[in-house]
Amino acid sequence: MTVRVVVADDQILVRAGLCGIVNTAPDLTVVGEAGTGLEAVKVVRAQAPDVVLMDIRMPGMDGLEATRLITSSGDTKVVILTTFGLDDYVYAALRGGASGFLLKDTPARDLLTAVRVVSAGDALLSPGITRRLIKEFAGRAHPEPLEGITTREREVLALVAEGLSNGEIAERLHIGPGTAKTHVRHLLAKLDARDRVHLVIIAYRSGLVSVR
Repeated sequence: MTVRVVVADDQILVRAGLCGIVNTAPDLTVVGEAGTGLEAVKVVRAQAPDVVLMDIRMPGMDGLEATRLITSSGDTKVVILTTFGLDDYVYAALRGGASGFLLKDTPARDLLTAVRVVSAGDALLSPGITRRLIKEFAGRAHPEPLEGITTREREVLALVAEGLSNGEIAERLHIGPGTAKTHVRHLLAKLDARDRVHLVIIAYRSGLVSVR
């Protein structure tokens, strides 16, 4: 399956470079470009891509509002591109439904991997950035109780928060990989989470996992 990507950045050369990198991968393809948040929303509605690479600071509607609109009205995942490791803009993007974060100087290979990972919803992005962001974001919020999940699902959620893959969770809990995947799918549905990034946020905010 080919992953369909939209690139949104107001700098033409940066946008062209990102498009060029994405199109080098046989399993990825750029289906649209945008120079503003409003253009990004329009392109997403027209093309229904799997992933958007979204700059934050763009003229008119910025990437934050565009992210909120995109994630609230469809299944498209958004990866925020930022020049800062920790930035209040990125916290807002996380609240708005972003699935991951990348620094703009991320190596091309890592960028391609990130697009695939977010599209599949299988893991976190850029642990050096995302984990700190999640901890900081969780630390700013009041604890929220976990409701409606089983004891086993709590165990799985805690391991997802540690960054473990389905296979690693299965090994840790001595269950089959398919069973681990099913538990994660149930958690996504029960907790109304878009992806694993948001499961991690929920784990921290509930107090299931402590911020260290």
